Amino acid sequence: MAASDRRSTTAGGGRSDSGLGGRVWTLFTPYRASLVLIVVAVLLSSGLGIVTPFLTQAVFDRALFPLDHSGVHLSLLAWLVGGMVAVPVVSALIGVFQTYETTLLGNRVMADLRSRLFEHLQRMDLSFFTATRTGAIQSRLANDVGGVQSVLSETASSILGNVVTVVAALVAMIILSWQLTIVAVALVPLFVVLQIRVGRVRRRLAGRTQESLSDMTAITEESLSVSGVLLAKVFNRQSYEIQRYREENARQVDLQVRQAMTGQSFFAVVQTFLGITPALVYLVAGILIVLGSGAAVTAGTIVAFTTLQTRLLFPTVNLLRVSLDVQTSLALFGRIFDYLDLTPRIVDAPDARVLDVSTVAGRVELDRAWFSYPAGEVAGQAPVAEVAEADRVYAVKDVSFTVAPGQLAAIVGPSGGGKTTLSYLVPRLYDVDRGRVLIDGHDVKELTQASVADAIGMVTQDTFLLHSTIADNLRYAKPDATREELEAAARAANIHDRIVSFAEGYDTVVGERGYRLSGGEKQRLAIARVLLKDPRILILDEATSALDTTSERLVQQALENATKRRTTIAIAHRLSTILGADVILAVENGQVVERGTHAELLALDGLYARLYTEQFAGGKVEARCKDGVRFRDGATLVSRNAAVGNAGEDAGEKVA
Repeated sequence: MAASDRRSTTAGGGRSDSGLGGRVWTLFTPYRASLVLIVVAVLLSSGLGIVTPFLTQAVFDRALFPLDHSGVHLSLLAWLVGGMVAVPVVSALIGVFQTYETTLLGNRVMADLRSRLFEHLQRMDLSFFTATRTGAIQSRLANDVGGVQSVLSETASSILGNVVTVVAALVAMIILSWQLTIVAVALVPLFVVLQIRVGRVRRRLAGRTQESLSDMTAITEESLSVSGVLLAKVFNRQSYEIQRYREENARQVDLQVRQAMTGQSFFAVVQTFLGITPALVYLVAGILIVLGSGAAVTAGTIVAFTTLQTRLLFPTVNLLRVSLDVQTSLALFGRIFDYLDLTPRIVDAPDARVLDVSTVAGRVELDRAWFSYPAGEVAGQAPVAEVAEADRVYAVKDVSFTVAPGQLAAIVGPSGGGKTTLSYLVPRLYDVDRGRVLIDGHDVKELTQASVADAIGMVTQDTFLLHSTIADNLRYAKPDATREELEAAARAANIHDRIVSFAEGYDTVVGERGYRLSGGEKQRLAIARVLLKDPRILILDEATSALDTTSERLVQQALENATKRRTTIAIAHRLSTILGADVILAVENGQVVERGTHAELLALDGLYARLYTEQFAGGKVEARCKDGVRFRDGATLVSRNAAVGNAGEDAGEKVA
């Protein structure tokens, strides 16, 4: 799929306010009943708001100072005062109900939006995550979605309530005196025009503020993770990380202040005008009375009008402020919809079939497979143009091979040759550009992704463990696994004895990314996890390359258990781990240049032989031990003294 097809819009343009507003409105459609209740509450509350001024007018002109000079009417005054007491009480009760409903609705919509975004990201392909910082993704979920909470829970009802109040107050003011109404609203149209201009500036600043917040989140995620802290300490770069965070933090402060101050001068002018308008109303009323044009302008009319004026002008100011908040929120919604508009490159075909895992034999084939990594792209940036065929750089070029059920196929070659890429094509972490990848004769593109994943297990060099217990990490592969099944898988992976040596046993918390365990322990735990899944096809991506010799021996024994009765594709830098493979594929520059058994490839005296010679000089291990003894049996062993020195990672294990 072309990068330009991957999303329909970007943050910088191509999306109108009306289009964004329509999409935001659709978020509320599942809650129509709640919306109706809120609208009714707002209408009642706003309607009651204009009753009091008319009651006030009646108090002055009919009860206290009747125009017919008939004296004070106490009974009428009592009824009017009772109405003036009842109106705010009823209005307050309606307000409590309205606040509850709007808060509940807003939080439900926000939860839906957050879940929808998370679910969509879960469906994105691997290339998206390799091109996007984890902190930036976290920022969209936390900061951007959280930033629109007030709009979802308060702003919509606030806009509706203020609009109803303004319209009702305006109609009532015109009824009382159209002349005074002109004075009260003369400059409001100008304020609306100025507000639109201020809103555009606020929206741009809001987008930049969220980008800065995203960068801060990314810096935090990178530098305060276990790996990030370890990297900074070993290279003595803590001061650099502190300075990097301080600079972005200072930028965030500057943007927040600029965003908060944008429009404050405008609102100062608005509030000044609103503050002097009542005085102007009194002046104009007096002039009308003197000129004889104010026959209907009584004391009660003036009091009622100024009361209505407050009901008009304060909601007007609120509308102007809320409109700025809406502009800010539109910037956040734009960033959220940028992610929701991304289209996964790998999706199930409309007629995709389910691979029956129980009947999978495990035959794996690549048929003239070609693959190139997609051009990097990040949501919110301009799409990357489709790469022309002549300029495309293929990581896999016209590769064909077959691994029969139960066979162990090893893939070897220099770094960057395409070994890992080949292993990612089988479970469909990437899709081939041309050719086919088949499991038991079925093209993986014609199968559901879920069923393909169920048939395949992977153990990678970089083992990822959850910050949870050992049992929870194992059950990630099989949530309903019994303790007996956990222990059986752990024994097969040579890790059970080590687990029970911990004080908490299987309930031991492994720490962030499993850092409380050694490299060998993590790898064996990963093997136990895949054994618990019991897949028919197993992919091992350099599962022992980063281990010391003692750990490698234990992991290798676990791998031997894991590969029994399974089709296995193993990628290895240490050739000693795959000497007994049924077939070895030597890969270079994205192509399979040699294939055969260990003996056959040595006889070819090509790439594999060269790699073997680099590791084993005529069958001798290249590395010298501390005591100067060089082993000649071709096995990656060290002397007893060196082995003891390397055994720290797996304390308590016997050294042969």
